[in-house]
Amino acid sequence: MEENTKNVKKLTLVPLVLMIFTSVFGFANMPRAFFLMGYAAIPWYILSAILFFIPYAFMMAEYGSAFRKESGGMYSWMEKSVGPKFAFVGTFMLYASYIIWMVNVASTLWIPLSNAIFGYDSTSTWSLFGLSSVQTLGILGVLWITLVTYVSTKGIDKITKVTSVGGTAVALLNIVLLVGGVLVVVMNKGQFAEPITNVVKTFTHSPNPAYQTPVTVLSFLTFAIFAFGGLEVIGGLVDKTENAERTFPKGLTLAAIIISVGYTVGIFACGMFTNWNEVLSGENVNMANAAYILMHNLGYQLGIAFGASQSVALTIGAWVARFVGLSMFLALSGAFFTLTYSPLKTLIEGAPKQVWPGKLGEIKNGMPINAMKWQAGIVVAMILLVSFGGKSASEFFALLVLMTNVAMTIPYLFLVGSFPPFKKKQLEGKFDKTFMVYKSLGIATIFSVTIGVLVGFANLFTIIEPTLSSPNGISKTLTMIAGPVLFGSIGFLLYKRYEKNYVKSNNNNRKAS
Repeated sequence: MEENTKNVKKLTLVPLVLMIFTSVFGFANMPRAFFLMGYAAIPWYILSAILFFIPYAFMMAEYGSAFRKESGGMYSWMEKSVGPKFAFVGTFMLYASYIIWMVNVASTLWIPLSNAIFGYDSTSTWSLFGLSSVQTLGILGVLWITLVTYVSTKGIDKITKVTSVGGTAVALLNIVLLVGGVLVVVMNKGQFAEPITNVVKTFTHSPNPAYQTPVTVLSFLTFAIFAFGGLEVIGGLVDKTENAERTFPKGLTLAAIIISVGYTVGIFACGMFTNWNEVLSGENVNMANAAYILMHNLGYQLGIAFGASQSVALTIGAWVARFVGLSMFLALSGAFFTLTYSPLKTLIEGAPKQVWPGKLGEIKNGMPINAMKWQAGIVVAMILLVSFGGKSASEFFALLVLMTNVAMTIPYLFLVGSFPPFKKKQLEGKFDKTFMVYKSLGIATIFSVTIGVLVGFANLFTIIEPTLSSPNGISKTLTMIAGPVLFGSIGFLLYKRYEKNYVKSNNNNRKAS
């Protein structure tokens, strides 16, 4: 066994950069950013990379290095830095963000499927039993989570093949976007579909009527931060990297530059072949289908640029949309199966067994079957609540995306909040010092506060924006608040119950003996 461990090949610079890139970079972030802000999304992505992505990534790397022998991941980091209650609530919030993600994807998965079959998004016309399209997608979402939970409890070895195929196809989409955009501009003799008339105005002013006020523009920061999500996984790569002290910071910095430039170029490329007002201003365009509409337009514009007739160009656009739809459907399906059990299993195995009431914490055949059934029930209830809440399709999908962004960025506050206590203990010699980017407690605290304020304000503006912009927007605000507050409260109450019923009784028994 020891010999095998010694022979394991460690990561060099290029494989490390590629692993970070694939963990963080998301194709759909670019079309969605262009839909929301046009070229004006670019400065916010650059700002997020400098103030959030790079400093936060180094924090995760330090955690990963100091606790490389721990198997609990995020829970172990926070438990040893702050305490078990803080760690449990923070980890529970991270798990809750995946619940919100499942609610989102179960209801929107049908858009890529529609594109894969028809070459365009036809979900706005779908109807079951006389229900509206939003309610129909909600019912389909309920059936989907039921099916996935059932299959997952039986074993899902073959699903990993779907994930890998979908992941490869999505990677190809980035090449199609960039190369296609350049080809359209070249064939159109340097003319951009979305013209740059005034550089300052173009890169600071959104063409989207919904993003015109300071509050709405600042709320976009949550999207930019969310685009850099997935950094928690890189903490475990430090001890797997060759000459980690030099290679890891170099690889992380290089990956950050590549990802930031990639997003910037990708958003810019969208404007090469898409005129915002002509393509994205329609009522049928929303945050869930913007990427497919935009890529359909890429195929169409390529056909026109190469002299094809309009009917042929539309056919090319439909086939590009089919490729995008199939790629995204496979990737999301694979991710959905994995996330149905993986975060839940990690949470149950990482936390004290006595935290979970009844048989909720049981693991059967390597799967938390009882907890998965409860999880499915919660997701179903949330899908029905949101989909039958009387929203139009555009508002429905926008709300789901906003709920996901807010929920998945809140755990960042727990991780950066525990970093100063971690750094203090590390400098005192309580934790491993092999890999250190932040050399002093003061510097660590400054960056922790900066990231915390950035994420906090981004979420605040996202949450209050609907209330300020619409008389009926308070329901959106309350929905975005309700999820994190509810799950945070559940996590807190579960741990309080554990303290009351187990920790205190154990302490009393020790005193008695």
